[in-house]
Amino acid sequence: MRVRWLIPLVVTALALSACSGSGSSWKSPGSDTPSASSIHIASPADGAKDVPTALDLVFSAPSTATVTLKDASGTEISGSPATDTATQSPSGAPTADTRWIPDKQLKWGAEYTATVTSDGATGTVKFTTMAKPSSFARVSSQVGDNQVVGVGMPMILSFAVDIPKDKRAEVQRRLFMSSDPPQEGVWNWFSSKEIHYRPKEYWQAGTKLSLRAALGGVSFGGKSYGEKDLTVDATVGKRLIMEVDNATKKMTITEDGTVIKTMPVSLGKPSNPSDSGNFIVMVKNEWEWFDSSTYGVPVDSPDGYRTKVQFPQRITWSGQYIHAAPWSVADQGKRNVSHGCVNISLELAQWLYGITHIGDPVIVKGTEEHVKYGDGWTDWDLPWDQYVKGSAL
Repeated sequence: MRVRWLIPLVVTALALSACSGSGSSWKSPGSDTPSASSIHIASPADGAKDVPTALDLVFSAPSTATVTLKDASGTEISGSPATDTATQSPSGAPTADTRWIPDKQLKWGAEYTATVTSDGATGTVKFTTMAKPSSFARVSSQVGDNQVVGVGMPMILSFAVDIPKDKRAEVQRRLFMSSDPPQEGVWNWFSSKEIHYRPKEYWQAGTKLSLRAALGGVSFGGKSYGEKDLTVDATVGKRLIMEVDNATKKMTITEDGTVIKTMPVSLGKPSNPSDSGNFIVMVKNEWEWFDSSTYGVPVDSPDGYRTKVQFPQRITWSGQYIHAAPWSVADQGKRNVSHGCVNISLELAQWLYGITHIGDPVIVKGTEEHVKYGDGWTDWDLPWDQYVKGSAL
C-alpha cells in the first residue's frame, strides 16, 4: 500500500489515498504542457555512493510517470510522490521536479536501481546507500498510536539531540502529516529539540490523524542520524473546551458547542497569580504529590507545602494545573487563594477528569499575568500568521 503525502510550506493535510502495486502512475508537476525532452533524474546520480537511506528520488518528466525501485535481488520497493517547492535547473530556470519517496527506509550499504518511465521514455539510475553510521538519535512522538486526543492537540515530535538550524528544513521535508477530513496546518520548530504540527483552527471532532516521520537515515547534524522511521495514527475526540474567567471566578465547559457545566474556581492569589493564555491539557493523573521545594520554596516555610493532590491536569511546565482542592471550597467562586493553579472541588475535579483528553483546550482569561510562550504546549497562544513563521520551509 502506498500513501500520497503533500508537504508545501503551509500544509493542507489530506485524507490518506491508498494505491495498490509499486509502479503507480501520476501526473508530474508541470506536465500539462508535455515536452519532447527525455526524463531527467536529478538525484541520486547514476552510480552514486553513500546515498542516504532516507531516499528522495528527484526527477522531471514530460508527462505522467511511473517509478520502479528495486534492490539487488530484484525485490520491488513501493513508494509515493510528494509535491515540493520549485527547484532550479542547471540553466537557472525554475523547474517543478517530482520527489518520490519509498514507503520504508532503505537498507544500509545496499545497491538499488530506480527506473522512471514516461511517454515511452525511460530514465534509470543505479546507486548504493551509505554504510550504517555509528551514532543514532531517537525520535519520539507525544501522541501515541491509536490515542484519542483533544481538538487542540498538536502532533509533537521530540528529538534526542539538538537539530541545528541548517538541518531543520531537511528534517521537516521528511515529515508527512495528513488529516481526514482535510484541514490546513503547518509544522513549527518549537525548540531545537521539538517540532509541532498545529492546524489553523482547532481540529474538527472525529478527525483521523496520520503521521509518517520518515527520519530513519536522515542527518541530524554532526555524527547523528535518525534511528528509524516513525508512524502515528490517532483520532480527535469531542470538541471539549474549558474556559476559566477570573472576573466571575468560574469555569465553563462546552462540548461540541453546548455548555455542559459551569463550576466555581479559585485561582492564584495576588502574590502568586495564575497565568492567562491559551493552554491545552498536557498530563493527567489520578493524583500527584505537590511539593513547593521543587521550585525553591521550602516545605516548612510559611508558603511551603507538600500535599497529595487528586485529579491534577497539568497545563504549564512551571506548575499550573486544574486540580481538586477541597481545602479551598469555601473560597471557590469568590476569591483567589491558590499558588497559581485552578482549584475546584473534589467532586467536580473527578467529573472533569473523567471526560477530558490530552490536548483539550483550556482558556484562562483576566488574570494579572500572561503565560510565557513555551511554558507548556502554548501553540494556540500565537496567532496563525506568527505561528507559520516557525516553519523551516
